Amino acid sequence: MKIKLCGMFRDCDIDYVNEAKPDYIGFIVLFSKSHRNISLDTALRLKERLLPDIKSVAVSVDAPAEEFAQFALSGAADILQLHGNEDADYIAKLRGLVDCLLFKAVKVTDFSDIERAQALDVDYLVLDNGTGTGRQFDHSVIAEKRITKPFFLAGGITPENIPDAARFHPFGVDLSSGIETERVKDRGKIIKAVSAARMCSS
Repeated sequence: MKIKLCGMFRDCDIDYVNEAKPDYIGFIVLFSKSHRNISLDTALRLKERLLPDIKSVAVSVDAPAEEFAQFALSGAADILQLHGNEDADYIAKLRGLVDCLLFKAVKVTDFSDIERAQALDVDYLVLDNGTGTGRQFDHSVIAEKRITKPFFLAGGITPENIPDAARFHPFGVDLSSGIETERVKDRGKIIKAVSAARMCSS
């Protein structure tokens, strides 16, 4: 099971993940409502600090496609994650601008939300409760259901409940507030989260 740690915005955050070695890390971009939001220049600097085998994901909410594409085209991000109401037309436009994997976050209230997202031209889904709420959606929605795209479980995931999330056989888990203390990344929680994900994969 893979692990993605989202919302890196300080140099020390990158030092923590380089030590823990998750599979993916996320940068919040073009979304000023988030205290974790960073500029393209900052994303480039943090990416240079990041170990090359950890993939970086730029995450945004309904950002202009041309601006969002710059994070992939510049090398700041290996992957782009859509976390808003981006539709098939938006995704087609983005596909015309970049050649990288696309993740799509899904606010899950019932299984029809996932079915609609599966029809989109994206590579992975991120099943979530909303936009950075830090709370879980009702996981019974996906129990014994066939999800055809590989997916991450997000929203309210912590180092302690990663084994429970693994019961649903996600491609990966995605943590942000679950690896923070007082709204900044916590080295100990990062190391514990990656260790828990690796234990579930062994």
